[in-house]
Amino acid sequence: MSNKQIATSALWQIGSQVVMAALSILTVKFVAIGLTKELAGNYNSAYGYLQLFGILADFGLYAVAVREVSKAEDKSAMLGAILVLRIVILLLSFSAAIAIVWILPQWKGTPLPLSVVIASFVPFFTLLAGIIRTIFQVEYRMHVIFIAEVTQRIITTGLIGLLIFLGISQSANVHHLYLMLFFGGVGAFFLFVVLFFYGNRIIPIRPSLDIHLIKRLLSKAAPFGFAYLCVAIYRQFDVTLIAILRDDFELQNAYYGFVVRMADMGFILPTFLLNSTLPILSERDAKGEDTSRLLGKTFTIIMLIGSIAFLFAALWSRPLVHLLTTQQYLSTALQPGSDTALRLISVPLLLNGIILYSFYVLLNRHVWKRLVTTLCLAALLSLAINIFLIPMYGFVGAAYTSILIHCILAIFLLPQALHEMKMTISFVYIRAWFFFTAALAMGLHLFSPLLVNDLNTVIGLCAMTILMVALGWGLKLHKLLL
Repeated sequence: MSNKQIATSALWQIGSQVVMAALSILTVKFVAIGLTKELAGNYNSAYGYLQLFGILADFGLYAVAVREVSKAEDKSAMLGAILVLRIVILLLSFSAAIAIVWILPQWKGTPLPLSVVIASFVPFFTLLAGIIRTIFQVEYRMHVIFIAEVTQRIITTGLIGLLIFLGISQSANVHHLYLMLFFGGVGAFFLFVVLFFYGNRIIPIRPSLDIHLIKRLLSKAAPFGFAYLCVAIYRQFDVTLIAILRDDFELQNAYYGFVVRMADMGFILPTFLLNSTLPILSERDAKGEDTSRLLGKTFTIIMLIGSIAFLFAALWSRPLVHLLTTQQYLSTALQPGSDTALRLISVPLLLNGIILYSFYVLLNRHVWKRLVTTLCLAALLSLAINIFLIPMYGFVGAAYTSILIHCILAIFLLPQALHEMKMTISFVYIRAWFFFTAALAMGLHLFSPLLVNDLNTVIGLCAMTILMVALGWGLKLHKLLL
C-alpha cells in the first residue's frame, strides 16, 4: 500500500465520518426536540452503557482483521474464522450487558433496561458489519463503505425526523423513546446486509471453525482488546457511572450524553487514519525500513484533526450546542449545561490523537504489556476520581476527570512511543500546522460575536469550512501530507 493509497483510504473513511457526523448532529437535534430531557437522558444513557460492552465485543478484532486478512493466502478462511470469533464474543458481551441492566436496582422502574435491549441492535449489527468492512479496507474500495454508512445514517435520521415531522415534540411518551432507538437498529441492520452482499462478491464470506486459527487470532487480538477496554473505561464509562451514582441521572445524561456522542466523532477520526496506516507501518517495520517520515506525516495529520476539534469545541461551544439541541440544554447562571460539557471536553479531543498514536506504535512493536499496564492504571484512576466527583458535581466532575486522565496518558505514552519508533517531522510540517491552527483560531474568535442565532451559526460553519479549505490549499497541506 502506497502513501497515496493510505491517504485515499483514510480520506474515504474520514469523509464517511464527516457526513455521518452531520447526520448524527441532525439526529441529536431531532431527539432533543422530540423527547423531554428525562427521556433524552435515557436515550443517551442506553447508548453510553452499551459502549463499554461494544468495546468488549470488538476485543481488538478489527485492528487484527485488517492486518491478518491483508496478508493471508486464503483470505476467505481467515475472514470466516474472524467472523465466527466476532459472533461468539458479541453474543457473550451483549447477553451480559442485557442481564446486568435488568438486575441493577438503580434502574428498576425506569425506561433504561428496555432501552438498552432495543439499542443493543445498533452495536450488534455495526460490529458484525465491521468485520466485513475489512474486505473493502484491504481491497482499497472504501467508497463502498462511504455509500453504505452514509445511507445507513440517512435511514435512521430520516425515520426519527419523520416522527418530528408528524408533530412529536417534547414527548413524555416512552414508546416514542423506544421507537427512536429501534430506528437506529434498522439502520445498523441495513449496513450489515449491504456490506455482506457486496463483500461476499469480493471475498466469499463463509464461517470457518478452524479452532487452531481462532485461538491464534484470539491471542493476537487480546492485547488490542484489553487496551481498548481500558480506553473505554476512562473515556466512555462515565455516562454509566452517572446513571449509577446520581438519582437525577436522566437530566445529567441529557446534558452530558449528547456532548459525548458529538465528541465520539472527534475521537474516532484519528482511529480510522491509524487503521489505514497500520498495515503498511507493520510491513515496513518488519522489513527494517525507515518509517520515521511516515510516522511524522501521520502524527501531523492527527494533530491537525485534534486542533480543529479542540478549537471548535472550546470557542464555539454555546452556539454549537444551541444549534445541535435546543435552548433548554444551554447553561445558565445556576446550572451548567451541554455547552459547559463541550467546552471542557475540548481538551480530551486534542489529546486523544496523541494517545491513540502512541497506542498504535506500541502495539505495532508488541510492547503491549507496558501499554496495557499504563492504560489499566489510567482506567482505575479514572474510576476512582469519577466515583468521588460525580456524586457531588455530576457530569462536570466527569468532564474534569476526563481532562486529567487524557493529560496524564499523553505525558506518559508519547515518550514511550518515540523511544520505540522514531518520528521525523520536518519544519515545513510544523510551520503549516502552526499557521493553520492560529488562523483558524483567529477566524473562530472573530466570528464568535456574530453567532446570535442558529442561522448565523450555520453561516459561520460554512465560512469556517471555506477558511479551512483555503488555508489547507494555501499551505499546500494536500501536497505535504500525501
